[in-house]
Amino acid sequence: MEIREAQREVRNVFLGGSVGQAVSGVIWLVSAALGTWVSVQYGIIALAVGGAAIFPLTQLTLKLLGKRASLERTNPFNQLAMQTAFIVPLSLPLIGATALYNLNWFYPAFMLVVGTHYMPFMTLYGMWQYGVLAALFIGGGVFIGMYLPDSFTLGGWSGAAILLVFAAVAAVTFLKD
Repeated sequence: MEIREAQREVRNVFLGGSVGQAVSGVIWLVSAALGTWVSVQYGIIALAVGGAAIFPLTQLTLKLLGKRASLERTNPFNQLAMQTAFIVPLSLPLIGATALYNLNWFYPAFMLVVGTHYMPFMTLYGMWQYGVLAALFIGGGVFIGMYLPDSFTLGGWSGAAILLVFAAVAAVTFLKD
């Protein structure tokens, strides 16, 4: 399987990543809402636990839409997809240590990790738009952490908004492809 063919399959199966980004955006939205109106602890738990459920929820949503929810075994990007998926959970100890130092850095630290995790998506999907998503998350995390460090949930709300807008962009990009 050629690289372009493998990328096309990734885009076709995951609808340009739109479903996964929408699922992620809703999880960030729920987390930010809980962190704002219920408690910081619930906001943290929602993002950590919900984040672990992104892929299964994405697969469920794709199946409910009547779509295939996994790549062909011959797709060389199967391994890249799996490796990329493990970046975030393996970085949770770093995010936790950051939040122990300054609780208001929880979402900015998460944004940095998630943004870094999106960088290989440019290759995986063959979509430059994931570079923009990565830059928004990384830049947003750095900016909020450095210049607006007094708000706990600003990064949560920002991350949710970025993901939900990007889900729409990815869907439109996929439909044009």
